Amino acid sequence: MTKRYWQKDIETISRRSLEDLQVKRLRSVFSRLYRTVPNFQSKCRESGVKPSDIESLKDIVKIPFTTSEDLRGGYPDGLLAVSRDKAVRLHTSSGTTGKPKALFFTKKDINQSADLIARCLTMTGTGSGDVLQNMMTYGLFTGAMVMHYGAEKVGALVIPAGPGSTERQVALMKDFGTTAVHILPSYALYIATFMARHGMDPRKDLSLKRAYMGAEPYSEKTRQKIESIYGIDVYNCYGLTEMNGPGVAFDCMERSGLHLWEDQFILEIIDPATGQQLPDGEQGELVLTTLCREAMPIMRYRTRDITRVKPGKCPCGRTHRRISRILGRTDDMFIIRGVNIFPQQIENVLMGIRGVAQNYQIVLESLDDITIRVEIASDMFDGNIERLLAIKKEIIEKVRSSVLVRPDVELLEPGTLPVADGKAKRVIDERTL
Repeated sequence: MTKRYWQKDIETISRRSLEDLQVKRLRSVFSRLYRTVPNFQSKCRESGVKPSDIESLKDIVKIPFTTSEDLRGGYPDGLLAVSRDKAVRLHTSSGTTGKPKALFFTKKDINQSADLIARCLTMTGTGSGDVLQNMMTYGLFTGAMVMHYGAEKVGALVIPAGPGSTERQVALMKDFGTTAVHILPSYALYIATFMARHGMDPRKDLSLKRAYMGAEPYSEKTRQKIESIYGIDVYNCYGLTEMNGPGVAFDCMERSGLHLWEDQFILEIIDPATGQQLPDGEQGELVLTTLCREAMPIMRYRTRDITRVKPGKCPCGRTHRRISRILGRTDDMFIIRGVNIFPQQIENVLMGIRGVAQNYQIVLESLDDITIRVEIASDMFDGNIERLLAIKKEIIEKVRSSVLVRPDVELLEPGTLPVADGKAKRVIDERTL
């Protein structure tokens, strides 16, 4: 396996030098925020912390957390750390109810975010000669544009396809020999179903080598299923608009955890209930601090994403610590009969069962009942009732073993459940108090 780097010196920097760099950047960005953003200064004064109190990485716990509510409260530009005329781009994060979160970028911010993507693509084998088809949403969402700029940096031909129009997506992949895609995992599964329905084989009819997937949580079994269908390597891509978009953390070719770029971010894992830091290896909520963002630095942002730091060194040679794939969000978790359940736990079971197709929904009907509506392969509906009962029993038993709750299961023909244009809606909560 050939080792490839975009910025080798910083990707393989010693841990001591990396931590020294983090302290230097943390002190600088904290002082600048304290001086230029009145809202942040007020929070710090309430917490009793000032710039001279930050002397080491351990002192980061003195700094108050930033939450989604803080970002919405600063809308539209109350958290800008530069004058408005230095910002050259605006993105917003989800605002389905109430105000969205507005994030500003300077030219330097845009270039740095593209460089992070360039690191990620280079370490996974994409570069000059590749064709990257970007199926994420262009617009106020950061995902597509940040990936686009980074892919151009490494010399790839970028097809800005955007989402949807599946027939056109397949035609583009075939006509231009697409070798890499940036795509939602749920949409990758849907394209495979579409191709099969039209007599096409993704392995034979496409030139794909790899896929970059993110923007919605998905399980390891789903990754394996997509790899098997397409005959490609799937790499996890983690990011969020609040932290510049995709490329905050990324799989290397070892695919044993996502390297989080610690020269640009300080990562913490905390107990979501108490806010206390947890040691490497323990699962909790990911908290991130930007170290190099110019327009809108953010201190100790509570992402609500659940993960852990993977102990040990990665064979790829990069020294930036790895996080495990995101298990879910603290607000994705639901409770049935007193048991905490993440949708990805159920997905991981379903995608490992032979005969299960690509789409499913979890329906919460009461505080005690959960129904899994799952599409299965069309050839399972051949009149053999025993076979249907057997797969239903297997799903029930394996889900109960995984999450300790027995579900009801409804088996559906392919195409029964709706296909989302964007992120898949997996959980339908019909509970009422």
